[in-house]
Amino acid sequence: MRKRRLLRLGVIAAVVVGGAIIALAVIFFLNSAGGSSTTTNQAGQYAFQVGKPGPGEQAPSIVLPSTTGGTFDLAAMRGKTVLLYFQEGLTCQPCWDQLKDMQSHISQFKALGIDQVVSITTDPLDALQQKVADESLTIPVLSDPRLAVSSAYTANGYGMMGSSRDGHTFIVVGPDGMIKWRADYGGAPKYTMYVPVSNLVADIRAGLKGTSS
Repeated sequence: MRKRRLLRLGVIAAVVVGGAIIALAVIFFLNSAGGSSTTTNQAGQYAFQVGKPGPGEQAPSIVLPSTTGGTFDLAAMRGKTVLLYFQEGLTCQPCWDQLKDMQSHISQFKALGIDQVVSITTDPLDALQQKVADESLTIPVLSDPRLAVSSAYTANGYGMMGSSRDGHTFIVVGPDGMIKWRADYGGAPKYTMYVPVSNLVADIRAGLKGTSS
């Protein structure tokens, strides 16, 4: 009788544990599905234009001095995916907040297959080096004071300061040197200078999915 009772209790315990495991698995699945839906819904919440050159076009050459030292050459990045972030520069603190948040969540960009994030402004290199030090940034910031690169990408057509400065433009350049995705958030009439990382990542994911289909 004692053995039967112990056996019965063991069976009951196994059923309870098994039921709990199944319940936890269901909850995890529902939360995962809900999180995926939330991420999907975050795409497209911030309006943007798509300037030229755009997806499917060759990315113009970039050879500019970097705050990390030396020169950044986009051609040397062949085989890797690069996210370019054109921004207004020293006078736009929201732009630096954007860059800091991107750095803090760099794993989310890595998960999209992005190997390197690079920011570009029209400010002089020495001032940019001081700024990145003040903001504790390790993401390279490139100096384009003559707007040679900015004009080639028409990134200086979407800012509040006219064509003398860049707006808020993101461009994904693929391993083959072709543009895979582009979003110009900084244009009139709203001149958006900051996009939450979750929305930015969702927009990039949706855009890259579209170009790969």
